[in-house]
Amino acid sequence: MKVDKIGRLAAGALAVALVTASCSSERSGTDGTSGGNGSGGQAGASKSFGTLPSPCGPGDAKGKTDQGVTDDQISIGFGDDRGFTAAPGLSKEMGDAVAAMIDWCNKQGGINGRKIKGNQYDAAYMQSAKVMQESCKQDFMLVGQGFAMDEAAEQYRVGCKLPTVAGFTVGPNATMGPMKYEAVPYPVDLMNIGGLRIAEKLFPDFKDKTDILLSTSPAVSTGTSKIESALRGMGVKPLKCGVRLNDKGESSYMPFAEKIKKCGAGYLWSSDSPDPGQFSLLESIERVGAKPKYVFESTWYSRQVAQWNTAGAGDNLHVSMFFQPLENAGKIPAVKQYMDLVNARKGKVAMLGMQATSAFLLWAQSAQKCGSDLTRQCVINELSKVHEWTGGGLHTPTDPGANKPGSCSLMVKLNKTKYEQVYPKNVGEFDCSDEYLVKTDPKSWGTKLNDDRIATKFLTGDVIKPQSS
Repeated sequence: MKVDKIGRLAAGALAVALVTASCSSERSGTDGTSGGNGSGGQAGASKSFGTLPSPCGPGDAKGKTDQGVTDDQISIGFGDDRGFTAAPGLSKEMGDAVAAMIDWCNKQGGINGRKIKGNQYDAAYMQSAKVMQESCKQDFMLVGQGFAMDEAAEQYRVGCKLPTVAGFTVGPNATMGPMKYEAVPYPVDLMNIGGLRIAEKLFPDFKDKTDILLSTSPAVSTGTSKIESALRGMGVKPLKCGVRLNDKGESSYMPFAEKIKKCGAGYLWSSDSPDPGQFSLLESIERVGAKPKYVFESTWYSRQVAQWNTAGAGDNLHVSMFFQPLENAGKIPAVKQYMDLVNARKGKVAMLGMQATSAFLLWAQSAQKCGSDLTRQCVINELSKVHEWTGGGLHTPTDPGANKPGSCSLMVKLNKTKYEQVYPKNVGEFDCSDEYLVKTDPKSWGTKLNDDRIATKFLTGDVIKPQSS
């Protein structure tokens, strides 16, 4: 079984499909459960995270100020879909990252002296509603989680007024829900097309020789329609080669490869995720003698892809990213620190883990500013004020307070089993432009928004809203 979408994944471009193997440099280890006393190894307590001053430390905060808060403890929920039987370990890196960050923070004294207790959940893909109801009973907030089927749980989260600083959201009502913040937002009404613009800069004939690979998958098709709209807005008219792949696989990919060759496509975009069928297509394209360049979604930045490409059929693969590649750890301290913390716990290192890490830091910074008066209302007030955020340098600047993505991107290229940054040329830099952030067609949103850009489907009159100080 193929899992189609966790949409808006980590560094990803726009309508991202969920891969059953996670992103680059993944490492499997023990589960990342935490009650606040795990081992952080040499990567333990630090006074900063990358460029971000640490929000953690000792203090004299007191009081049972809200659900999950006592004199000496803050209970937060976190988790992923690691128990999904069709893809064991699914998004495991998210829980591993938050568990590592809880330990890192508690080694410094917690938040103003209150230690963090992490309640870890496994939604196992189909159990998100059950998990949410459990969290509603005990957690102060949900932090850094990513549940593929979060749409099924959203009515319960809103109903119990449980705020979240999510690692990622998927369903349109969850993505645009009240009391929800993300370190790297992927709202339904805006998207960052930096990868397309970079391709336009790198390849002079990109406008004239580009086509989109289509799919029978509804989730992939939704992402594809947004990309096609963005391309047309750039003056790119897709060639319409007529390649639509069956999401369940094809008996042979050679006919599709021949179509691409005959059509003369020089550049191919795909919103699909890497799997054996996609690999067969690229191998078939190479066999027929076509040599298009691939400009694919960020799910193609993965260990799975790198291990497959030993023969070089994917050497023309270009991937746009909003996060720093793990290969840049030598120049980006936050990336190295994330990797060290998770590796010290024998967890899985991958890009979704960086996204969960950034979410934890965003939550912790906002909670720290509340001091003793740690309430959901206070944290939401503080979150709403954050309009420039990089997670200490993990990713491009974003606007969590307004639920808006950034306007920067970079591009990596695969060379056999290694990724390298090819644009901008200076490793660690992003390419930024206001024109990279564009509005999407309301027909593609999948939900109705009010004047505050909040989904109305589950909205009630008593949700917690930001209050100005």
